[in-house]
Amino acid sequence: MPRIRKIEYFRVPPRWLFVKVTDEEDGYGWGEATLEGHTQAVEGCLDALRQRFVGFEADDIEHLWQSAYRLGFYRGGPVLMSALAGIDIALWDLKARRLQVPIFQLFGGAVRKKIKVYAWIGGDRPKDVEKAAKERYAQGFRAIKMNATGDVDWLDSPRALETSVERLRTVKALGMDAGLDFHGRLHKPMAKQLAKALEPHHPLFIEEPLLSENPEGIKQLSLLTTIPIALGERLYTRWDAKRFFEDTSIDVIQPDISHCGGISELRRMASMAEAYDISLAPHCPLGPIALAACMQIALCTPNFVIQEMGVGIHYNTEAGAQDIHNYVCDKSIWDVTDGYVEGLKGVGLGIEVDENEVRQLAQDSSAWQPKGFSGPDGSIREW
Repeated sequence: MPRIRKIEYFRVPPRWLFVKVTDEEDGYGWGEATLEGHTQAVEGCLDALRQRFVGFEADDIEHLWQSAYRLGFYRGGPVLMSALAGIDIALWDLKARRLQVPIFQLFGGAVRKKIKVYAWIGGDRPKDVEKAAKERYAQGFRAIKMNATGDVDWLDSPRALETSVERLRTVKALGMDAGLDFHGRLHKPMAKQLAKALEPHHPLFIEEPLLSENPEGIKQLSLLTTIPIALGERLYTRWDAKRFFEDTSIDVIQPDISHCGGISELRRMASMAEAYDISLAPHCPLGPIALAACMQIALCTPNFVIQEMGVGIHYNTEAGAQDIHNYVCDKSIWDVTDGYVEGLKGVGLGIEVDENEVRQLAQDSSAWQPKGFSGPDGSIREW
């Protein structure tokens, strides 16, 4: 079998990091290693990994994954797992291209023909949600996600939560479902109040109601609300997710395929979740390669429920003109009809990357800087 000849990475706007793996026979595959706000760290990790893995057999995806994860002694975490994700996704793309099948066929074939999706509205400090939700409806979406709040103090006035309920009611009145992303911004005193206030209005889910590093609080919150609880973008392996599965505190797992070690680990996390009656809704406010990889998993995973799409998300529009329709040759693959995208039918990831555009825009692309909130007293608040 051909060996890996070259591993390249490309920093492209608005904030993405693409990976290309090429083998000795000029077979190739594309991956995405985006870790928002930590681009340079992932690039450094990719430099180290390609020194180790150029010369590996490109078909031995699991052996490479295990080698990257276990043989460095220190393992896991967002930087290593994002770098590994980029290579892993690219190797699955390469393998499936050589076999002339979509990636989902390598996992037993499709269990669905189309993929339920949602898009973002409202921005970091949510506003103008009625207008934005109507636009999303016109684009074909039937579900959206928005931040539940702006910045909130550890213990804040209950008035700080009133507009959250109003925004949810506004979107629901348009006939759309809405997920509310707490984004780990709220601490337990405020999260408990907001969950109770939202419950009569039936959000699709609440996401990261508390930070994932507070599992005891999430368990407590899960006993106080009937709203489905979702989280997972800051869980990087199945071992990170295990506690939430075992204590039954969540209903939806949301790993990010570009943060959790790629297709290989996302597939394992999904199967593990199924055994605990937990559904899969991959996090993906990122680029077209990550989205295509998520959709390959969606097509072959029984407990998949809905896919996040980053089209038009505020991070993209604030940065410039590039969006998920960039860097792919066939832009119609992301068309949304009555809440669904048709299953990708092409080989590999199911997309053809516009390599000329990637290389051109990578020449002078700067790294996206992390955002943050501060309170009126100057103290840092969760973003």
